[in-house]
Amino acid sequence: MKACVRGAAVAMTAVSTAVALAACGSGAASDPGGGNAPRIAVLLPDATTARWETQDRPLLEKKITQLCADCTIQHANARGDVAIQQEQMDSVITSGVDAIVLVPVDARSLGTAVTKAAQAGIPVISYDRLSEGPISGYVSFDGEQVGRLQGRALLRAMGPQAKSPQIVMMNGDPTDPNAVSFKKGALSVLTGRVKIGKAYDTLEWRTETAYMNMSGAIAALGADRIQGVYAANDGLASGSISSLKANKVAPLPPVTGQDAELGAVRRIVAGEQYMTVYKPFGPEASAGAAMAVAAARRAPLTEVGKDKVRTSGGKTVPAVLLRPISVTAPTINDTLVKDGVYTVRQICVPRLRAACSKAGLI
Repeated sequence: MKACVRGAAVAMTAVSTAVALAACGSGAASDPGGGNAPRIAVLLPDATTARWETQDRPLLEKKITQLCADCTIQHANARGDVAIQQEQMDSVITSGVDAIVLVPVDARSLGTAVTKAAQAGIPVISYDRLSEGPISGYVSFDGEQVGRLQGRALLRAMGPQAKSPQIVMMNGDPTDPNAVSFKKGALSVLTGRVKIGKAYDTLEWRTETAYMNMSGAIAALGADRIQGVYAANDGLASGSISSLKANKVAPLPPVTGQDAELGAVRRIVAGEQYMTVYKPFGPEASAGAAMAVAAARRAPLTEVGKDKVRTSGGKTVPAVLLRPISVTAPTINDTLVKDGVYTVRQICVPRLRAACSKAGLI
């Protein structure tokens, strides 16, 4: 109970009432036996990318509960703010959680907080993004393969008829190691095959920044001289497409994406976005939950993580590295619908019925 009160005080002053309630209210209710039930913190980076709160969080919590019925789960979202996430880390460390699942806002900046957790004997599972510091395990997708899938799809969409095609690269946040991997993978495919007219790094993966940058690219290059757009995720694709449409670019050039957001799937059906990369959230969350529960119980993480990844400090830790899947209009049914991510009804809103019929969805 003392640890709970101490954690609540830190959470109230440094983070928010929500963290305090998650840290102590639910813990007291689910741990009547004297405080020995494992406590796992799930710290997410932002609400800008829809997947964190709509997919990853509920899937992680469900799987943790299945694997550990008496586990208490604390949740906090940093809303894209590094300082807030550092405070959230301090809070859960002080409250004495048994394991932390961390998606860092800024991998480099969170290294110090990860070190504090390690010094307190709390294992940190780096989820989806590889944080700096002495993490205990890692769960994610092959980031370079994501970029390769995007690059190959863009070349395929532009086709052999595009002579010396010029593209715009809308890369993700350079502080996110995943964004660096996506870019590296894409360039390994695109270099020598296209001219990169403009390239942008997008801080915090902001859709509105992509909109402004695309408007600048159109002004600099000309509306008729952009044959393709590499967008690192669906949010950046959305901003880029909105800008292209606002600037009367027609027909729209092929645009890539990632995360299989519902809005992106609808844009793909409508012919506005060419593809997205589907990273099955279920397997990732299952692996993250299993690793977190094992870490909380101080069981060997090698039973979950059969792969390995090298940390910023040079140490090799257990990892689960999953394979991403490219999705275009003809493959929506056999991927996203088949896996139960979305129903045909969710995708095929009235305005898209004709396009859905053409895509074989209805």
